[in-house]
Amino acid sequence: MTIEAESRSFGIIASGRPLFVFTIFLGSFLLFLVQPMFARLALPTLGGAPGVWSVALVFYQAALLAGYVYAHLLVKARGRWQPMVHLGLFVLAAATLPITLRGIGGYDELGPTFWLLGTLTVSIGPVFFVVAAQAPLLQHWYAHGRFTAGRDPYFLYAASNAGSLIALAAYPLFFEPYFTVEEQRLIWSAGFLLLAAATGLASRGLADTDDDSAEPARLAAPEDAHISIGTYAYWTALAAVPSGLMLSTTSFLTMDIVSVPLLWVIPLGLYLLSFIVAFSEGGAVFVRQARFAAPLLLIAIGSYSFKAEGVFAFLFAMAGLVLLFYVALALHGELARTRPAPTRLTSFYLTMSVGGVVGGLFPALVAPALFDWVWEHPILLVGAAALLPATPLLRPIARIFEGPSARLVEFAAIGLALLAALIGGLIPAVSGIMPFATILIALFLLGRRAAFAAVFAILLLQMGGFTLLTTSGEARIRSFFGTYAIEMDEGGSLRRLMHGTTLHGAQRIGDSALEPIGYYGPRSGPALLLNEAAADADIGIVGLGVGSLACYAKPGQDWTFYEIDPAVVDIALDTDRFTYLSSCTPNAEIVVGDARLRLEAEERAYDYLIVDAFSSDAIPQHLMTVEAFRLYRDRLAEDGVLIVHISNRYLDLAPVVSAIAGELGMEARLRDNQPEDEVYARSIYAVMSPDPARIEALDETGDWEVMPERDVAPWRDDFGSIVSVLRY
Repeated sequence: MTIEAESRSFGIIASGRPLFVFTIFLGSFLLFLVQPMFARLALPTLGGAPGVWSVALVFYQAALLAGYVYAHLLVKARGRWQPMVHLGLFVLAAATLPITLRGIGGYDELGPTFWLLGTLTVSIGPVFFVVAAQAPLLQHWYAHGRFTAGRDPYFLYAASNAGSLIALAAYPLFFEPYFTVEEQRLIWSAGFLLLAAATGLASRGLADTDDDSAEPARLAAPEDAHISIGTYAYWTALAAVPSGLMLSTTSFLTMDIVSVPLLWVIPLGLYLLSFIVAFSEGGAVFVRQARFAAPLLLIAIGSYSFKAEGVFAFLFAMAGLVLLFYVALALHGELARTRPAPTRLTSFYLTMSVGGVVGGLFPALVAPALFDWVWEHPILLVGAAALLPATPLLRPIARIFEGPSARLVEFAAIGLALLAALIGGLIPAVSGIMPFATILIALFLLGRRAAFAAVFAILLLQMGGFTLLTTSGEARIRSFFGTYAIEMDEGGSLRRLMHGTTLHGAQRIGDSALEPIGYYGPRSGPALLLNEAAADADIGIVGLGVGSLACYAKPGQDWTFYEIDPAVVDIALDTDRFTYLSSCTPNAEIVVGDARLRLEAEERAYDYLIVDAFSSDAIPQHLMTVEAFRLYRDRLAEDGVLIVHISNRYLDLAPVVSAIAGELGMEARLRDNQPEDEVYARSIYAVMSPDPARIEALDETGDWEVMPERDVAPWRDDFGSIVSVLRY
């Protein structure tokens, strides 16, 4: 074989379809593996707040956009030196490995959102930027390779999304349960170096010139095929709405259960799956089904956005995942249908990336600053209704809109929907049936995007939106850590603090105002122990709520509260709302910040330390690890008592606490209080102590039971999964 033949043979191998598929797959795998991995690293610093993932996703989308801009500019410049530039950036980025959480300081000045964005930028910004450019850049190289020129590269987009989806599934199901965070970081770094080698090999087949004129006519865009600004705006909107819906759906899940990678990746995985199906060969049939189903699901599921309370909240969250997938598939299918020729490939991907960033910015940064409730979710649903490429349900309806009076019919239908809403608001006896009239009108308008969206918005207002709108103001507060609502019961005798869909404290109005209720009634775990506390006891409380526990204080005791969210402190200290703190512990110290970080910085010896920190129904995972409990033990007196509130609708945390107690050599007991009076809520508390005698004494009371068998591994800072403790 001649040298030229050998060179050509090597070139075919180095630039063929399998190599490009592998390289793009690996790049996307690494890109989406690092997202939950690094967010998990940052989670403890920000108190396990659900907002961590939302802000992190905005960074990822922005970094992805930056990578696409770089790829677009690089291929526009043309020239055989493209691989040298890209591989040079690989070398520079590799100097930041292994990935780690690099402190930037200034948390108090920047606030959690901008501190996290800055930390992400300096910690993984370089490697993320380089990997983000892989998909469009390699697809362009494939279309302009010496041995692959003229072949359609869009199939590589499906390979890219497949790598992303597999990474998202692999992290919570494989990497997180079986590898420590340190091992995960090293594995990822090795993958980055492998990607650099594969990219260098793939670049060997790039043509000596990168000239569109040499491209076959079937792949080149006609010279007069101008892409209008309106088309770019349409692509941006089609990409933005699913991106925003993915984030708003994720926020609901993580706020109500727990902010962990498993629940982060489910909505993101469905979002990516819709891309894979939409851009795959044979995906058109599924897109057609989604186009038919999506508007119907908007009506059936999306219209209940304001009704997600109690048990119904969980059902809505699960149904919301179905809605997210079908809406995303329909809109991404429209993107795939209208995609340009490969000569405009990088500008198309760049536009989609801009849409992704815009969609992410709205729920993650803009909406929390503008709204006191999660209005972004119904707003995005209305946006989806305006974009869905639906068709009329019946042919006779379609004929109505084919005539010159189509616009007049649309306005008349919208007017009827407004009338139905008005009648329902003025006549309570028929308010329950009026939404059905609006639903019929919405079905009639399927295929008329603007009119359908308008009627769907009216339906949302009928289904609780108007009531929520009229009660906006001082009754609701929103912060980085969640959305709070202060509500009165129907009789006006009880005031409640709701965080998301979960009760976070309540107080009677009137003579019995200072009696703790809710989870803190007289037979609850902390009540039984605090009633026996010495008059000079030193008591620490992790998690403030409305301050219910304060009224178990005795004169002479020293009480300290730890609360991460300043908004909660303002609520608890507002005597027009709740008076537990002001009346029972007016001199108590309130330490603002993550309790674990604050406790690490102190030298205290509490007689009683109560861990009662929640974000909606979610207990921050970093407060439930072996390292956290070791810190709690170190902050107890020799005969001190640790009390941990583990009530949860979705997670059975008793085995986790039992496993941690066994790891630390501490005896533990459980109190499951199920009061009959509805003013008290069921509560589950675990208790342990460095002094075995304190725990043995509890057995004599009959109020506490032995912890369940330890059938799960104890959670650690760098190792832990909620899969084994989910209440299926």
